[in-house]
Amino acid sequence: MEIRILAPTGALGAGFDADAFERGVAAHPDVIACDAGSTDSGPAALGSGTPKLSAQAVTRDLRLLLKARDRLGVPLIIGSCGTSGRDAGVDWVADIARTVAAEENLHFKLGLIYSDQPAGRLQDLYDADRIRPLAHAPEIDRDLFERGHTVAMMGVEPIQEALADDCDVILAGRASDTALFAALPQLKGADPGLTWHMAKTVECGAACAIPPSANGLLATLRDDHFDVTTLATGSRLTPRSVAAHTLYENADPFRIAEPSGVLDTTDATYEAVDERTVRVRGARYIPADGYTNKLEGAELVGYQTVIFGGVRDRVVIDALPKLLPMAQQYFDAKILDVFNGTVDPADIDIDYRLYGAGAVLAGSEPDPLTPRELGVLITVTAPDQETAHAIATFVAHASSHLPIAQYDGLVSTLAYPYSPPETDRGALYRFALNHVATGVTPTELFRTTSEEL
Repeated sequence: MEIRILAPTGALGAGFDADAFERGVAAHPDVIACDAGSTDSGPAALGSGTPKLSAQAVTRDLRLLLKARDRLGVPLIIGSCGTSGRDAGVDWVADIARTVAAEENLHFKLGLIYSDQPAGRLQDLYDADRIRPLAHAPEIDRDLFERGHTVAMMGVEPIQEALADDCDVILAGRASDTALFAALPQLKGADPGLTWHMAKTVECGAACAIPPSANGLLATLRDDHFDVTTLATGSRLTPRSVAAHTLYENADPFRIAEPSGVLDTTDATYEAVDERTVRVRGARYIPADGYTNKLEGAELVGYQTVIFGGVRDRVVIDALPKLLPMAQQYFDAKILDVFNGTVDPADIDIDYRLYGAGAVLAGSEPDPLTPRELGVLITVTAPDQETAHAIATFVAHASSHLPIAQYDGLVSTLAYPYSPPETDRGALYRFALNHVATGVTPTELFRTTSEEL
């Protein structure tokens, strides 16, 4: 058995080198697959339904993929469409595919797999005690499903159903990244341990190459091993770089959970074939006792206005840690005064991040820092955008004239690079669900439609 899988990029819309892609196409792969989404960028895409990457960038990549698929006559599988995998994301990418097909005179059967979860279904699962928290998951109640937006993460099975239905192009909602690459080889009877390990290796395109990039990889799956080859000129693979990818997004580098079981790479070996190719053997797949689908949910928690400023005065820098708590008390009183008691200061968050003084680690730097200058990010979060902006205007004004005991008279404490300094950032979302649905069949949480283009 020999199955070739082309992973052209780590994310649809991230871009890839066209020449490198053509080298992969020239190898006559049996399937082209790529991911289009992630939770890496936070909850905004899931909460709002807005893709992270632009329509222009996605169209550029998708055009190349669709044209190559047409030449080869092989399936094209794209998962987690629109970043979050919401139904709206699938429809968004599908509209782009229809436009490209019309412009390029391409014809194919298009399969769409949807993963949005209705609140009623989730409440039934919750009432039946069939929603189980993952590690560090937030507490939930059944009302959450009405407040937020939830998707289920599919495994290979819904994709395999679309393949069995002769869909040429499959656009899936939220999907396990690895399922996109494992679906067809498993249908063809490939070893599940090798298949899932291959899929994990290529899921992010050439992220495991040296140097890492958005470009692609070609995997060749055989009976007792798979070879993975980097496609971009000037890139290479080493056993270490390939093995290291099992650490990506995983707490355990040897055991990687999927809906139907666990990939165990404990006994895997990695061998350099040449500078561009690594051969991998030895992983095994352990089926789970019961099937689960991960549930990801996000909900709206407020609206934000941000202010960015800077300070270089050493006296002001030293005074800020004491001044900011005092400023917070002033702002609480100001909110009550300005809004005549209609806005509760407890509903408003005013956050200062001092970049250069440990902002990234939230003040947990192991060694004291003595910065020459600071970037100051002020974020005002309120229940609505109008209130956030209104509060930000007096926060910005007061922050530019904080009282410095060492100086007499009015002092300019923060300098703002923009006028006005307040920028409305819009809605703020939080991840509210990191659980699994238990006791489900592999396809019951998903809906599939198809059409001929």
